[in-house]
Amino acid sequence: MVKRRVHVAAAAIISADGREVLLARRPSNVDHGGLWEFPGGKLAPYETGLEALKRELHEELGVEIRRAQPLIRIHHEYSDKHILLDVWQVHDFAGEPFGREGQAVRWVPMNELVNYPFPAANLPILRAVMLPTEFLITGEEADESRFLERLTRALDEDGVRLVQLRAKSLDEAALLQRAERALAICRERDARLVLNGEPSLLEAVDADGIHLTSDRLMSLERRPLAEGKWLSASTHDRRQLAQARRIGCDFVTLSPLRTTPSHPDVAPIGWHDFQQLVEHAGMPVFALGGMTRFDAHHARAVGAQGIASIRDFWK
Repeated sequence: MVKRRVHVAAAAIISADGREVLLARRPSNVDHGGLWEFPGGKLAPYETGLEALKRELHEELGVEIRRAQPLIRIHHEYSDKHILLDVWQVHDFAGEPFGREGQAVRWVPMNELVNYPFPAANLPILRAVMLPTEFLITGEEADESRFLERLTRALDEDGVRLVQLRAKSLDEAALLQRAERALAICRERDARLVLNGEPSLLEAVDADGIHLTSDRLMSLERRPLAEGKWLSASTHDRRQLAQARRIGCDFVTLSPLRTTPSHPDVAPIGWHDFQQLVEHAGMPVFALGGMTRFDAHHARAVGAQGIASIRDFWK
């Protein structure tokens, strides 16, 4: 049976303080009735995603989009149809949103989104909404005070809110000690910390999650963490992205987008192929490899969550 294909534009409308997102409740007489979703609707013939979104938000919520940016594209298979969710993050709009078609709408705090029932196709959007656009990977640093100084500066001056602690040169005891100190600094600033290493590290340090190497990722049969923790992984090709999706990673890095000094002999992916890989990733993807914060908007335009970097943040 050939499934019908449905292209839907949806909006992640974030409050001015970044703490809440607007949700709408589906009417009880439609598919997935009673569940919550990100507002939007199907594209009319010859409409682009952004054109459809502007029309739908005016019709459904009575607001006018002033500025929006691509967030994530999700392909999802139901038994009878293939859904493409073309999701945009709305940064600025005019009007006060309300349910013009009688539907319930509600501003929901980010930390309460997990308590709301969504259609399955919406779940990757939740992760994208809750993640920032910049992902700091810490550099190797033997001196502990200098490490903490660099981390604090990245959080305070650069506004980083997602950190991967990568310290391959440390033994386990030193790594755990550094992780505890880094976690305290991140918690004070409402930033998330994931540890590059084995999931068992979370038994000693209550960090926000684990980042897997690509080799460790490919060795797994199932998700090694509870749903309450973030699971990310390093990926480099379509096969690794598919494995990350299969075991339930929440987000990944995809590299190298450009040639880097640390891996000069590795062929870069380039923006074109990166976009093709991200299109069917099914989760937020951070571009890694020669990235700076000046690349963040370009990365978002081709479907990425944002950029990941060591050198640009670890000054």
